[in-house]
Amino acid sequence: MMYSLDQVRSAIRDPKLVIELLNRKIWHYKSGVPYNANGINIFDEDWDNLIILDACRYDSFANQVNLEGSLDSRESRGAMSEEFIRGNFHDRQLHDVVYVSANHWFSKINEEINAEVFKYLPTVDDGPDGLTTLPQTVTAVALEQARNHPDKRLIIHYMQPHKPFLGPTGRELDYEKGVDLDRIGVDSETIRQAYHENLDLVLEEVESLLPELKGKTVITADHGEMLGERERPIPIRSFGHPKGVHVEPLISVPWFVCDYEERKEIVRETPVGNDVVEDVDERLKNLGYKI
Repeated sequence: MMYSLDQVRSAIRDPKLVIELLNRKIWHYKSGVPYNANGINIFDEDWDNLIILDACRYDSFANQVNLEGSLDSRESRGAMSEEFIRGNFHDRQLHDVVYVSANHWFSKINEEINAEVFKYLPTVDDGPDGLTTLPQTVTAVALEQARNHPDKRLIIHYMQPHKPFLGPTGRELDYEKGVDLDRIGVDSETIRQAYHENLDLVLEEVESLLPELKGKTVITADHGEMLGERERPIPIRSFGHPKGVHVEPLISVPWFVCDYEERKEIVRETPVGNDVVEDVDERLKNLGYKI
């Protein structure tokens, strides 16, 4: 695994990053592929609508969810979104899938991994300072696509509870120095509180969306989030979702099957193409990704 010049420079300034890179290299060596090979492929599972909550831990979801349905867990193929996209979409021609997403990794790498969906719709970054997409914006696009394409499987990828945080605690945080909050002196309890507020916000939005969706709807996550646990094999305390570190808080995700009465009749069709994401690298950097 090669590291970029920017990664080397960052490591010199931040010794913690050196350990994160070493942990990533060890996990990658064990896996043999650039994602968690032990995780499920979401397209092998049974659903008509798949709601993805970005960076949602299984335990946090279990504690905060108040919806009608049954909760289980799954092991994700990613410790972060790029791995999730690679592990699930690689070499897949998904001509029955409409993908609405506030996360732009699919746009970044879909040609590289030879992935194709019927329709891909990235949402606008209309959150505070243009750093993220508001959950209600994702809902509005999803409802429009559900009406326009009732015979397609629908993936609805919300950005929350992923930072930046939109709740009352999160609005008090200063993101001018970046979104790696533990590295700029934000205390652990504040990060946890802001994270759980963000999860409440997106769950409220999902609750409003569910009655409008036809078919079998499943709520899951692309990956989890470290909230002060230790990485492995080098036991460094961590926040966020470092790439390639396949520990339980990052790969254990919810699999919540919502109550439903009838299924969709799904039809494959020739893709209509992907909407273009302008400045995709900058938009991913705004979310804290190292591009």
